[in-house]
Amino acid sequence: MDYFEIGKIVNTVGVKGEVRIYPTTDEARRYDLLEEIAVVFDDGSRKNWKIEKVRYHRNLVVLKLAGVDNVDDAHKLRGGTIIIERENAVPLGEDEYYIPDLIGMDVVAADGNELGVLTNVLLTGANDVYVVKQPTGKEILIPAIGKCILCVDVVGRKMTVELLEGLMS
Repeated sequence: MDYFEIGKIVNTVGVKGEVRIYPTTDEARRYDLLEEIAVVFDDGSRKNWKIEKVRYHRNLVVLKLAGVDNVDDAHKLRGGTIIIERENAVPLGEDEYYIPDLIGMDVVAADGNELGVLTNVLLTGANDVYVVKQPTGKEILIPAIGKCILCVDVVGRKMTVELLEGLMS
């Protein structure tokens, strides 16, 4: 995947064209590092904007984009998804992975038993939870903790896990 989603435009702010962003990234302050963003709309269209100003309000990001100079212009951006190129992504630490790299990965138990395919990552606050869809259609929820996640092979598209008691009920 060439692009990562880092936010959703949820509303306008004031009358000077600022937009309120709900960040969908672990590093909300990462907006300070960006000079430009792309916004993808529901119809599939996409447009790039230079960032003029970034500020933070509670758990939201407020952006002033070049050429978006009034509330009417800003209102047209509502519902848009903010994406960045992979090369602009925040570098990962040890045992950290980009969610798009995990989606679609085969998941196997430590004993070699195939469990299914990772279909979603739930961001719960304490730790992420991996949603694995079994061939039967049933889902397994696996906490993304060291005790459960034994090996993640991004290149080989395979995750090996240790299921804690009760996860397969």
